[in-house]
Order: sequence, then C-alpha cells, then structure tokens
Amino acid sequence: MTEILEASTPSDTTIMLRRTFTAPPRLVFAALTEPALLMRWFGARGWHLVVCEVDLRVGGAWRFVSRGPGGVELGHGGVYREIDPPVRLSFTESYDDAWVPGEALVTNELAGLPEGTLLTNTIRYPSREIRDMVLKTPMRRGATEAYERLDETLRKALSDKAKAKS
Repeated sequence: MTEILEASTPSDTTIMLRRTFTAPPRLVFAALTEPALLMRWFGARGWHLVVCEVDLRVGGAWRFVSRGPGGVELGHGGVYREIDPPVRLSFTESYDDAWVPGEALVTNELAGLPEGTLLTNTIRYPSREIRDMVLKTPMRRGATEAYERLDETLRKALSDKAKAKS
C-alpha cells in the first residue's frame, strides 16, 4: 500500500490529492471532523491549529486558525455541504486574507481497503487562474506533511485502542 501523496489536476479548476492510510474509514473520517484529532495533525510541520471550531452538520460552519513559524497566523473556514460518515465529507473553504481568493469546494471521499483507507481530496476552485495560483504555492509540500502527521495520529490512535483492549 502506498503512503505517498498523489496529486493531479483532473480539470481546469480542480486539484485532486490521494493517499492511503492504514486505518479504517471511520477513524480517518473522525480525524477529519473531530477537533481533538484535528488539533493533533492539521497543517504542515511547524504549523498548529490554535482555533478549531466544527459544527458538523449540513449547513454548519467550520473555522480553523493555524499558527506557523514566527507566529504567523492563517485563518480559513466554510460551511459543510454534505456529511455521509464514513465515506464522504464536502464543504466550502475560503481564507481570511488574499492567500487564495474566492471560495473553493472541498470533497473528501474515503474508500475502505482491506489494509486501510484511500482518501481522495478534491478541491474545486472558481477558476483555472486560482487553481494555478494555488499550484505555485507550497501547497503540495504542506499537504504531504499534513498527511504524514495525520498518518502518525491515526497510528497512535490505533495503538492506544489496541493497548486499551489488552
């Protein structure tokens, strides 16, 4: 099973990220939606959530503020559009500053595999220009590092669960 982030551009306005995790879909879904888990992994190395608000219901809002090197903060949020645990989560995303203009639609699809979960993250931007602007940022490095941190979080959660059973 590959644990390498695959990135592609399936359309003029879309970026798709895919990665497998050795954890069941319900745990991966929880890590995408539960503040206690999100606080442990969300963001590139050196970045940490200092605000993590999740109103997990269709029409509910979410808001994250990350703090990075030198105290720099990055805020973003949106509204949940579709919630189908543990297979699908869709929401809007916009940033507080001009880092990425406009509103994107993010869809996470989780497919159960015998050895874990395939997470497909699709981000649809309002235009090709915005998508291309995002591709020029360190987004791929940040996503790779965030998913590495997610993998570490999932492994620890599974280990803690196994220890609790014994």
